[in-house]
Amino acid sequence: MAKGADKGGLGAVADTGEMSVPVIPAPGGILRTAFVGGASKGIGRAVARHLASRGVRVIACGRSAGELKSLVDELPLIEVPGPSPKETILKAHKAFVCDLSKTETLESELKKLVLDTGAVDILVLNSGGPKGGSVLDADVDEFRKAIEGHLVSSQILAKMYVPGMKHRGQGRIVSILSTSVRQPIAGLGVSNSTRWAMAAWCKTMAGELAPFGITVNMVLPGFTRTTRLDELSEAQATKRGIKKEEVVEEWIKSTPMGRLGEPEEIASAVAFFASPAASFITGQALAVDGGRLGSV
Repeated sequence: MAKGADKGGLGAVADTGEMSVPVIPAPGGILRTAFVGGASKGIGRAVARHLASRGVRVIACGRSAGELKSLVDELPLIEVPGPSPKETILKAHKAFVCDLSKTETLESELKKLVLDTGAVDILVLNSGGPKGGSVLDADVDEFRKAIEGHLVSSQILAKMYVPGMKHRGQGRIVSILSTSVRQPIAGLGVSNSTRWAMAAWCKTMAGELAPFGITVNMVLPGFTRTTRLDELSEAQATKRGIKKEEVVEEWIKSTPMGRLGEPEEIASAVAFFASPAASFITGQALAVDGGRLGSV
């Protein structure tokens, strides 16, 4: 039994001296670790919570130290078998403050992280999208910045973590993109272009890594209730001279289910692709969009 922890698996509580922290047993007694990008808020934060609730240790990456600390503090500790049958060890989560778009320093920062936390079993690629606007109105630097923050950073992360997955003979890579990779969204020229590049990268990587037991899949969120959506609706409303609420209402009307998605619903799809249940699924793009896409 872990020191200060009540035996009982899910729902057990560890006494840290100041507060009680929930404890979740690692499934099968095997610790799995996930790197989650963009975990400070929105979809990334929901993914971190969801994976932790399933007994996965999370390395939460984001730019806000305060937001990451509050996230890690609320996540349950993960219980794994100790050196003797009657002992268990409690594993804590890790906050990794880093701007993934600053690719010139990303590799060196990741090397330090890997020395501290080791390899990961699950790599969740997620980062904020570029500002809205038409393709022709966008500056060339906007494209460069978007490619750096998505495609280049993902390549660096993969080169850092895939060798460990190959060594273990298994791994999960899940990229959170957008339904725009199948049906471009008006007013998101740079984002549409960048997401398509990421989708091609993921599909190519899936074929290359399949022989090693590593899957690469994509989750395509529709209109989801996040701060990113707030920013986009505000920008469109200002450009069109209408209210922000009118823009959101248009998006809702374009969604057959008649509502916005929730971050937790996207997180559920990510958790599925990261689970053993998806071991024979790779190179796929799952739309979680309330039926918005018109394609099959």
